[in-house]
Amino acid sequence: QVQLVESGGGLVQPGGSLRLSCTASGIIFRLFGMGWYRQAPGKQRELVARIGSGGSIIYEDSVKGRFTISRDNAKNTAYLQMDSLKPEDTSVYYCSADYAIRRYWGQGTQVTVSS
Repeated sequence: QVQLVESGGGLVQPGGSLRLSCTASGIIFRLFGMGWYRQAPGKQRELVARIGSGGSIIYEDSVKGRFTISRDNAKNTAYLQMDSLKPEDTSVYYCSADYAIRRYWGQGTQVTVSS
């Protein structure tokens, strides 16, 4: 049974930081690309950042220079370090694991940026 468990969301003031974690079980973690997506109310889910199995990284334009994605294959965990947070970053953040035609999702974690 595949499980992706996110943690680290919460309420933070503008300019603050949060670190999201996604721990996977039931998959050969090192083979999977790991992505972070977000979905705000009334909007489509969008890719925020993705790190491939070989370490290649892509970011959505609005988070470049503020967010950093990483992975620790020994811990089966992917991370999203979010700095200089803005109110428009408020969303539910989802972790995703992909390999070929397979894609798995976590349950999501709420990030709220507000003063």
